[in-house]
Amino acid sequence: MIARIESCLLRGIDASPCEIEVDLDERGMMKQNIVGLPDAAVNESLERVTAALANSGYPTPLGRLLINLAPADIRKEGPLYDLPIAVGMLIAQGTLAARTGGLDHRACVFVGELALDGRIRPVRGVIAMADMARKQGMQAFICPKDNAPEAAVVDGIDVFGVRTLSEVMGLLSGEIEPEPEPAPDVAHMLRTAEAPIDFSEVRGQEGVKRAIVVAAAGGHNLVMLGPAGTGKTMMAKALPGVLPPLTPDEAIEITRIWSAAGQLAPGQALVTHRPVRTPHHTASSPAIVGGGIIPRAGEISLAHKGVLFLDELPEFGRGVLETLRQPMEDHVVTIARAHGTVRFPASFMLVAAMNPTPRGDVAPGEVGRREMEQYLSRLSGPLLDRIDIHVEAPAVPFKQLADIPRGTDTAAMRAQAASARARMNERQGPDTPNARLSGKQLDRFATMSERALALLEQAITGLGLSARAYDKIRRLARTIADLDDQDGIDEAHIAEAVQYRLLDRKV
Repeated sequence: MIARIESCLLRGIDASPCEIEVDLDERGMMKQNIVGLPDAAVNESLERVTAALANSGYPTPLGRLLINLAPADIRKEGPLYDLPIAVGMLIAQGTLAARTGGLDHRACVFVGELALDGRIRPVRGVIAMADMARKQGMQAFICPKDNAPEAAVVDGIDVFGVRTLSEVMGLLSGEIEPEPEPAPDVAHMLRTAEAPIDFSEVRGQEGVKRAIVVAAAGGHNLVMLGPAGTGKTMMAKALPGVLPPLTPDEAIEITRIWSAAGQLAPGQALVTHRPVRTPHHTASSPAIVGGGIIPRAGEISLAHKGVLFLDELPEFGRGVLETLRQPMEDHVVTIARAHGTVRFPASFMLVAAMNPTPRGDVAPGEVGRREMEQYLSRLSGPLLDRIDIHVEAPAVPFKQLADIPRGTDTAAMRAQAASARARMNERQGPDTPNARLSGKQLDRFATMSERALALLEQAITGLGLSARAYDKIRRLARTIADLDDQDGIDEAHIAEAVQYRLLDRKV
């Protein structure tokens, strides 16, 4: 007897249909096979499923068993096929044949890993799979209970979270009344999300806070240069509180990436904060950009719509840093493999911090200057060109450490950035922050006074800046003018923008 069960396969952050065909011939010799390009985890499913059936009180198949995962030309990975294979085996044996009144298995999509005692463990990528099931016109999506809140975010399909194989059988047989997982209130979750760190906790550093407001308003990349212990890491982690709140579509897109990468906590329905990813400087290029035999998202994709924070920037490998250049321009990562190409979104703000020397501070005199120049030379000019704002985070004097109140807080910074963002959205649309304005758009939207143009010419010539830096300064000046509620760019806006090219003068 042949049974057919609908499941999914995950490619990148997208899911596509996978049909599980179970052919059982009880008159044949005892032999069990899985075909359809399974990986090691899928091949091991037979052992898990057989033990789970027996320990749950269901018969195990006797005879020749052949399981086909279609389409057969795409590699299957992971333990998510355990549950659909188990259901297929029970149908092929006739265990479900005489039972009616429950969910129709032909209109359901099944995913889940089985424990040996029949418990169902969570799997990756469930939100994408539920969305695929909805698009296929299926009526129900049956998944592990820990994944159900995440899958329930998808409208238009009933989601049933199950804890055991017996519970699945109860839903299909009608012994258990089907109760879909309630859909979470996404808007409320995002509205009540609070920033984990407030800028009021950072003593001093008002100049850096101003640069962060500019960065958040225009979507600009930022690097902070200063001695150890000046609050650089804390400010980077507090930055998402200044950025605009996540929209429901953004939150779902981020959740799809995190779910596919296995980064969601059990029972977590949605990513409600803009992510801050902080990879260690020993991370490899595939860990940062993404990769693997079956490609998975790297840190830059996990930071999508949020912040990628690179602490101790010069300590990262030169090759690792250079791989960031293309994603910083294109906001997408394309990973090509022999069996296909996978694209991951990578629209992130790069925020970096670095000490002036490996020691953490600068020695006085010529020796200290040479030591700093040697350390900064680890960073390539093309990479620094792609970082809009270079700002110094000096040591905080004792008086500022002891001052109360502590200075600008997150709410005030967010209000300034939001006001500038509103001007940008009205002028050029919500999908094009100032950091992404093209040269043609800059000519249209970043008109400068004669004094501003003269100052910009003097800065470009005197500092020997590149054509890319020229556009970076214009984009920064456009954001600074928006913060000042000005339509045109004046001399003061250019002057502030030029001072944010700190490393152009040091490298």
